[in-house]
This record gives sequence, C-alpha cells and structure tokens, in this order.
Amino acid sequence: MKIVIIGGTGLIGSKTAERLRKQGHEVIAAAPNTGVNTITGEGLAEALKAAEVVIDLANSPSFEDKAVLEFFRVSGGNLMAAAKQAGVKHHVALSIVGADRLPDSGYLRAKVAQEKIVRESGIPYTILRSTQFLEFLGGIAQAGTVGDTTRLSTGNLQPIASDDVADFVAQAALAAPANGIIEIAGPERARLCDFVARYLKAIGDSRAVVADPDAQYFGTRLEDGSLVSDDKPRLGRIDFERWFATAPRK
Repeated sequence: MKIVIIGGTGLIGSKTAERLRKQGHEVIAAAPNTGVNTITGEGLAEALKAAEVVIDLANSPSFEDKAVLEFFRVSGGNLMAAAKQAGVKHHVALSIVGADRLPDSGYLRAKVAQEKIVRESGIPYTILRSTQFLEFLGGIAQAGTVGDTTRLSTGNLQPIASDDVADFVAQAALAAPANGIIEIAGPERARLCDFVARYLKAIGDSRAVVADPDAQYFGTRLEDGSLVSDDKPRLGRIDFERWFATAPRK
C-alpha cells in the first residue's frame, strides 16, 4: 500500500516511515526538503498519485498566532483538495490533547482549525490527539526560565515518548478510518512543574523549579485537566525512566 507522510522527515514522520516500511508498505516522506510543499502545492499532486493513505504531520515554521493559523489553514486546505483529487481513502492527522480547551493559545486554535478542515473534507479520516512529547520537556523548561529559576504551571501533564506516538500513528494508518478522534497519552501523569523538575534533576541542571498555578504555558493558563485526557486514551508503554535511559543527549 502506498502511504504518503506529510512532514515525513521530522521527528514523528521519520519514525513512522520506518515502521511502515518494515511492514512492506511504499512510503513517501513528503516535505519541502524532498520537493513536496503543502503551502505552495509544489510536488503535492505527484506525491499523492495512487496513495491510499495520507498522514499529516506537518508543522508550522512559525508559532506566531496569525502565521500558525494561516499555515494550517492553507496547508490543510491544499492537502485535502489534492487528496480528494487523488482518491485517497484515509486521512490521518496528528493533533493535540486539549486543543479545544485552550482558546487563548494561538497554536492550539490553529490545530482546531486544522481538525475542522479534516472533518469537513469528505475523506474518511482519523484524528489522533496526542499529549505533549517527553522530548519537549527541555523546551518547556526553557520557556519558563528567567535567570536561574524556572516558573511552571501546576497543571497536569501526561507526556508520551515519540516512539510511542509513531507506533500509534502507524497503527492508525493501517486501521479502518475512525471518522473521529482517538486520544493517546503517556503512562504517567503528574504536575507539569514536577515532570520538568524531574527532567532537570536527571540531566544535572541546577535550575530551581517554582510551582505556580498562574504560570503561563506558551501564552495560556492551564487547569489541572487542560493537557491530559480522561477519555480512555490509548496509553504508551514508555515511561520517563525508560525514555530518559535511551534518549539522545545533545
């Protein structure tokens, strides 16, 4: 089966492609650096010829509110139009748990807009909503750091390893379209500030972590359940300790 992965050279895309190829599928890793651009349309129709499944893992190069919304609207619109023209039978999109609960976040508003395009396309689909990746803990820490102090939200986090995400994406691509949302999450849940403190301690970083219920998380305030799923999510197998033991060090 021919499967096209938009964003196929990124973190999740490359791992998903590897899994699907090992199962004997023809996989096209589509990205601007491979000649496929969902914003300009370059190479899109050619890449989708005879494809049965499209996996959309594309991400905006800018997280500024207007730019990210424009990216997902244009990219999503172009992709769905080309997929319909090519007769694609299943569209899989990766989104974020809590996207519809945090309207103050421009990025999450853009993901909601992307989901709407997918739902209204007329193409059978599966939307996978994932919790935050364990690989993002360092970036979350940096975003909350001023000087030697990292001030972070007390909202809950249930981060998932990218390897587990790739497994779930590959499984969704080979399954029948859900025509709905499937949520995925890591096996451990704790306060965001506590997860980051655990990460910083593990890497030997001496920054002090301050737990602050009002601390902004990329422009929005979190409630306890903002970024976690209580809707019977599919759980990954990799906990923090297992992930950290094998995670590449920069």
